[in-house]
Amino acid sequence: MTQSVVVQVGQCGNQVGCRFWDLALREHAAVNKKGIYDEALSSFFRNVDTRSGGDGPGIYKGKICSLKARALLIDMEEGVVNEILQGPLRDMFDSKQLITDVSGSGNNWAVGHKLYGYQYRESIVEKLRKTAEHCDCLQCFFIIHSMGGGTGSGLGTFVLNLLEDEFPEVYRFVTSVYPSGEDDVITSPYNSVLAMKELNEHADCVLPVENESLFDIVNKINQMINSGKLGSTVKQNSLVTSSTGSVKTLQEKPFDAMNNIVANLLLNLTSSARFEGSLNMDLNEISMNLVPFPRLHYLVSSLTPLYTLADVNVPSRRLDQMFSDAFSRDHQLIQADPKHSLYLACALLVRGNVQVSDLRRNIERLKPSLHFVSWNQEGWKTGLCSVPPVGHSHSLLALANNTCIKPTFIELKERFMKLYKKKAHLHHYLQIDGMEQSCFSEAVSSLSDLIEEYNELDVTKDDQFHNEVEAHTALGHYTT
Repeated sequence: MTQSVVVQVGQCGNQVGCRFWDLALREHAAVNKKGIYDEALSSFFRNVDTRSGGDGPGIYKGKICSLKARALLIDMEEGVVNEILQGPLRDMFDSKQLITDVSGSGNNWAVGHKLYGYQYRESIVEKLRKTAEHCDCLQCFFIIHSMGGGTGSGLGTFVLNLLEDEFPEVYRFVTSVYPSGEDDVITSPYNSVLAMKELNEHADCVLPVENESLFDIVNKINQMINSGKLGSTVKQNSLVTSSTGSVKTLQEKPFDAMNNIVANLLLNLTSSARFEGSLNMDLNEISMNLVPFPRLHYLVSSLTPLYTLADVNVPSRRLDQMFSDAFSRDHQLIQADPKHSLYLACALLVRGNVQVSDLRRNIERLKPSLHFVSWNQEGWKTGLCSVPPVGHSHSLLALANNTCIKPTFIELKERFMKLYKKKAHLHHYLQIDGMEQSCFSEAVSSLSDLIEEYNELDVTKDDQFHNEVEAHTALGHYTT
């Protein structure tokens, strides 16, 4: 069995990470009734004997003693990490897994990347190595961060570079939360484009998630709850309750619902690594099968069913409807239109009691409406995990490598250029040691090159379409 390590960076990264660990514990508790430390748990958790105090030795079998997350928590402000350490998950982390500062990065990529990156480099490397040493077979690092702020974008991508240097053979999956166009951080276009250059060069797979899409999804779910279409019962003893036993409301933590959706994305993505299945998909197979060109590693994700809390009673969808939903824009975690764009490849990760024949039937049904590149018409990768999410009969995560991501990058570039043409706010960045104006020009050039790569693929889609039309026309003349 392989292990993975989660590196959560910045306020957003740590809030999403907190929801991931919370919901992952629920999933394992639902199937592991006897409290035995097994291979499924070992993929993301260590079992530690803490009786001797501190970080005791690992226990590889038998009863669960004390579970520790295979994680590193990094933030240049203490608030969110302190909150985690005072909450119900406090026993899952110890001081050897934390790196915090007090002053923050001031929404400045350069502060996170150039200042804190070099200041904390040795400490980050040491803690990463220590975490890796606890793994028998380390397969994957998951980085969770946001693109708009300073710590998530700057220090998050600095850590990504470190991972490539220190662990070049270990896959690097990045979940990046992109700011909306109406973001209240005025420098977020700078931070996002500077971070994009690092993602282009150092990530194996990036799962972009947009705040706007998450917000829309939460609103839709709330409307369904308010209209009575969804039950909204939350069990009192569930992990979405606070330590006092009172149910946490969305008003108390406005981002919890949005963060839960991202956490559910990660739960589904890692389900094959954590549980058995008739057609398990290894994490490295995702990169191998879905990324035909090194820089085009951005995957559009869609989830069904959509829910914000594990205990919300979602009426089960018919299986075929679930597959249709996964290709609907309403279920995507980024605002894009894959059906009218070009697929390089697509993965379907299904959980629950679903047969391989169900998968094949639905792929055949959906195929005619989707445009795949001519050289990869059978570009489907499928995975079946037998354990469904808590409270559901089945679920589906679709990951599409599709040129529909291009408009997101074009819009980001336009927002960057609006500021950059006026040289607005540049001085805040250039006063940081090691930060030069060439960093900006190189970053926007990297993004432009990425957009051009997608453009070249889109041209082949148009050529493909014209060839098909000509073939049909010629066939019509021939038959008449």
